[in-house]
Amino acid sequence: MKFNIVNEDSTTKARAGVLETARGIIETPIFMPVGTQATVKNVNQQQLANQIQAQIILANTYHVYLRPGLEVLQAAGGVHQFMNWNKPMLTDSGGFQVFSLNDIRKITEEGVEFKSHIDGSKHFFSPERAMDIQRIIGADIIMAFDECTPYPCEYDYAKKSMHLTHRWLKRCIKQVDETQALYGFNQELFPIVQGSVYKDLRTESAQFIAEQDRAGNAIGGLSVGEPAEDMYEMTEHVCSILPHNKPRYLMGVGTPENILTCIELGVDMFDCVMPTRNARHGFIFTSQGIVNIKNKKWQFDFSPLDEQFTPDYSKAYLRHLIHVGENLGAQIASNQNLSFYLWLVKEARKHIIAGDFVTWKKNTLEIITRRL
Repeated sequence: MKFNIVNEDSTTKARAGVLETARGIIETPIFMPVGTQATVKNVNQQQLANQIQAQIILANTYHVYLRPGLEVLQAAGGVHQFMNWNKPMLTDSGGFQVFSLNDIRKITEEGVEFKSHIDGSKHFFSPERAMDIQRIIGADIIMAFDECTPYPCEYDYAKKSMHLTHRWLKRCIKQVDETQALYGFNQELFPIVQGSVYKDLRTESAQFIAEQDRAGNAIGGLSVGEPAEDMYEMTEHVCSILPHNKPRYLMGVGTPENILTCIELGVDMFDCVMPTRNARHGFIFTSQGIVNIKNKKWQFDFSPLDEQFTPDYSKAYLRHLIHVGENLGAQIASNQNLSFYLWLVKEARKHIIAGDFVTWKKNTLEIITRRL
């Protein structure tokens, strides 16, 4: 994996780059649609590649480990073959999902014992096991097994958790370095910075992660309920410590405004379930502003949902589909929202290269964040 910075904004830390992987090139900054269970909800792979123009997507280790299971994935030749996706993919380690189970998991130095949310069966993830599972899944970028602390979080717990994450990271690195990818494509491990909203912990964690000298680095434990100002402060601080010449991935973020602000702070990669989750509930991002398609005001509006991304379906028609619960409504809305997100980061990249990112960002946010 190689990462080259094409251009940097002269007044901010925004940068445009090219991330080369064995399965293809990713132009950054980039948004990665979330395919929790080896599918991006309500969108097929051809739409993802051709219409939405996704360059990389996510799969979730916890969920595909449970269903369809490792035997199926390995027999298929990995998740790419299984779901017919030939572009890059990233898998998280399952840590966030495991730790969100709260009452049905137990954390020890060795790892985490948890019960399946599906049938209550017991499972155990150690750092080594999480790496082996991600080898079998076969994603191009795999994430270290970490503990994602909640918000709010007491300082002492955040510190203890961060040090556990660091110890687990050393075990993840050892396991990855001593094993081989299974399907003929290299896999790169990204460590994850933790430390909640405490600047000294974030400093310590970012320095430790930087010292591991992996191909890229991630920032975790944000967008978990903390105020946006805290997220921005921690992101800016961590980006100032992480290596300049490696991609930075902010996990689980976020709104269009979050993404543009964090691009400005030096982040290269993003993922979030918001585009597809909001779409299912009729909350639509458009090039002219935000539409709550459930509102009665759209009942007789036969203008296109979005001239740029969805010119063939009217607001009135989408409102009808969402109102009666037709699957097509979720499909149209999901395509719209993901197309918008991928367009947004592509435009950000274009204006970083052109040298007018700050002006473009200000003007764009005024338009896309207004409620229609």
